[in-house]
Amino acid sequence: MPFGRRMHRLNDQIRDELAELLSREARDPRLFGVISITGVETAPDLTTSRIYVSVLGDEKEAEETLATIRRATSFFRRELAARLNLRRTPELEFRLDRTIAEGARIQELLREIQSE
Repeated sequence: MPFGRRMHRLNDQIRDELAELLSREARDPRLFGVISITGVETAPDLTTSRIYVSVLGDEKEAEETLATIRRATSFFRRELAARLNLRRTPELEFRLDRTIAEGARIQELLREIQSE
């Protein structure tokens, strides 16, 4: 199997497992709400995975949610190690993905323009 396809499949597995963990197993009440894992980029040597997270809400809520997720990084990494059959479980770097919020803002501006 080509290396690119394997990494794509691994990124998808990591995304799916983290989404499952966030929605069903994370016990922190601050993590409830609309949180989406929008993308995963894993380094070819499996040292790190960048996890892109989108949070529905204002900027302050998004930053607070991201900080809470980052504090739980060791939990997420430990759970991934148990669920995925990898030689090395990558370090997880959570980053805020603002593309959904930016798209919603653009839609809002377009509606305002159309109504004028």
